[in-house]
Amino acid sequence: PPGFVESSCRSRVFWMKLNKLLLQGKFFQLEINDPYAGSILLDEKLASRCGYVLSEDVWGNPVFRASVLGCHVANEADELFSLTVNIKVSSFSSMRAAVTYTYPMYCSYSSWASREIVCEENYMEVSVKTDVPAVSNDYTVAWMSALPETQNVAYQLWQLMFVSPSGSKRITVSDAAKLGYSFNNTLSRVYLRAPYHSNESDISMVSGVNMNMVTSTSMYRQRWLLLLIDTTVSCPVDGISFTDTTLTWTVPSVIPTLVVQESTFVSKSILMGVDGRVIVNPKERKYSLEHNETHIGITIPIGAEGGKLKSSISGGVYGVIYSIDLFLEHTWTDADWQTTKYIVIKSITTPFMPQIPTVINNTVPEERLFNVAFGHFLPDVSLVAIAIGNVPFTLREARHHGFKIYETPFSNRTKGFILEVAFDNQYVLKEYVNRNETKYTLLINYTISVGPEMTLYYHSAEVECVIADIEIPEAVGYCDEENLYLAIPTFGLYQYWNLYHNNKLLNRHVALANGYLAATNSTHLILQIPLFAVGVIYEEVSFQNIQARFDVALRKMRTMETLRMFSVTCNFNSSAFIICHPDGTVMVSAQMKTVPAIDMGKTKLRDSSCKPQEYNKEHAFFKFHVTTCGTSVKFEGDHIVYENEISYEKETLSGQSLPKITRDPDYRLTVLCYYRAKETLVLGAFASDPSTSPSFGSGMMVPRSNTAVYRRIRRALNVVSRVSKDESFVEFYEPNMAILKRPVESVFLEVELKDESPDAELYLENCWVTRTLDFNSTPRWNITEDG
Repeated sequence: PPGFVESSCRSRVFWMKLNKLLLQGKFFQLEINDPYAGSILLDEKLASRCGYVLSEDVWGNPVFRASVLGCHVANEADELFSLTVNIKVSSFSSMRAAVTYTYPMYCSYSSWASREIVCEENYMEVSVKTDVPAVSNDYTVAWMSALPETQNVAYQLWQLMFVSPSGSKRITVSDAAKLGYSFNNTLSRVYLRAPYHSNESDISMVSGVNMNMVTSTSMYRQRWLLLLIDTTVSCPVDGISFTDTTLTWTVPSVIPTLVVQESTFVSKSILMGVDGRVIVNPKERKYSLEHNETHIGITIPIGAEGGKLKSSISGGVYGVIYSIDLFLEHTWTDADWQTTKYIVIKSITTPFMPQIPTVINNTVPEERLFNVAFGHFLPDVSLVAIAIGNVPFTLREARHHGFKIYETPFSNRTKGFILEVAFDNQYVLKEYVNRNETKYTLLINYTISVGPEMTLYYHSAEVECVIADIEIPEAVGYCDEENLYLAIPTFGLYQYWNLYHNNKLLNRHVALANGYLAATNSTHLILQIPLFAVGVIYEEVSFQNIQARFDVALRKMRTMETLRMFSVTCNFNSSAFIICHPDGTVMVSAQMKTVPAIDMGKTKLRDSSCKPQEYNKEHAFFKFHVTTCGTSVKFEGDHIVYENEISYEKETLSGQSLPKITRDPDYRLTVLCYYRAKETLVLGAFASDPSTSPSFGSGMMVPRSNTAVYRRIRRALNVVSRVSKDESFVEFYEPNMAILKRPVESVFLEVELKDESPDAELYLENCWVTRTLDFNSTPRWNITEDG
């Protein structure tokens, strides 16, 4: 078919290339078509003996090469050469039903040198002109060893003498053929073809390069003629070195076994080629061809034009292999040989070079779109599947789920794959971080197909992007005559944050238990807090005015970090109220409407010395502590109840006789404060400042008449405290003894409740010391907190 076969004649070698695209899914064989012997199947043994090479070029196309002096080549006067090849193609490995294409090749070559040497991949070949005296004037070891044998050379029969470190061996041409050699003569030349590493060969190092050498003499005798021809051949078997970026091929400039008189050696020309074609200006392709007295060096950048980079997988690692087909032609003269043309054909492949793919994050946060590049890959790599967030997708499925995937070219003829995923895609992981930021995480697992073998390779990546896209809510506070209100945006609430009040989670259950009302609409949570509800802070309390505040903390759900405090503060006018502070301070604004009116300035508590701080015609304002002013205490269930009474002493009008006359009504007002027993102190030793502490107890005022006065018994608890000298609590300081302690030293305090009542329990919360016995004395120093 057209384009199936390409052939040429290069440096006295037939070159034929088959198009691999037309052989896909098929099998082929080559046969050498001899006009006399018929078709001969090409195999490995035949190839090395007959001067054939069957291999592939770096692109995977089958390549056949043949020496013009090879077997079955038609030779016309050592100038015109022809060779016919049968190409058999079949769809079956057994080659049945094969189609045969007969392909003739022609080569014209007349510029023969006195000696020509070809170093092919699988054989070495030397040819010598026979009309030139072949015997050197210098009697080398090889020649001297051959001379005695000439007496035994049969008439009119070629024989070969091999000299190796193990000795010399003289054999006939037919015996040499059995050993894999090929010897023959043409009209004007004699040639010897030898396989590498035969028994008669030897390895020697020349200028750091190992050379495979066959030292031989071809002999022919007639009665009037004795012809001795030096058919020694030597070819390099290594000389390849690599770096991460280049490969270097080194060949000796002078090979001693081929140049006997080195002083007469003159290098005439050095040519290099790629794929059989001479490169006139190597520098244009960034090749380097250098030579000196000892070496010829060719350096090729990895990936340079003319070679091929191929993707590969080794041990689960992605990498590349670079291959290039080089040849070197060195022409020189010396005294023994007029001209020697030395040709080396070398196919070079680098070792596996790992190329770990890179993941490049090109994401622009403002676009809220991940843009991730994955590369660099050669053209023989394709993306076949992808997993996002550990969920696998084919490329078609991925695009259906909103992922955008496409190829993009990179430098050095490589390519990559671009993946675009929106931040809001369901397979992107989202995590609330810092104060107002979200961390978006894209977990990717790429599956790529590598090379014609379609080997699968997997590569995982994790790409993160943190952006400040969360707005911390701002609350709005307002009040009416009886309530405080907080309107809090619900976006992110209970997703990122929780509301806390006094270090307690503020949920619907807590709100209901504390008397708050919580309502939500599409955008806000509305908290309604009654003025005298638990948790309200009374910043200022005066005769008929209350400045109240309610605080709510916005905290991160995971770390409990407080991000913002929401507060509402309002002033209220209240004619009657009772406020029970957690430190035991009670504030009462009492309204007494009597007929006739009484003098509010003469009202008092049980302790008659406890008078109102402020008053007018109808109101009196009292402030006292639960441990003073005759306040009594009792337990009711899980509450402690403190009780006092506001009363008015009647004025007695003076008269001449009994009975006494009064003009004031009888009036009593009972004041009650309720505290949870497990959340306060029995003794009333409180450390909090009532102006900044939240209301802790609930209060009640009950008006009573003299005839209905309910008398309560005041209860005294027997509590003793001592300070121990150390942590053993064995020795204690004496009472009223001065104790000197540094601020960082521990104080070992023992508090004992000696009350035998089963209803009495002791809870120690905060302890402090002051200079006086007054609870409100300042300064003061904390001994324990949150006991």
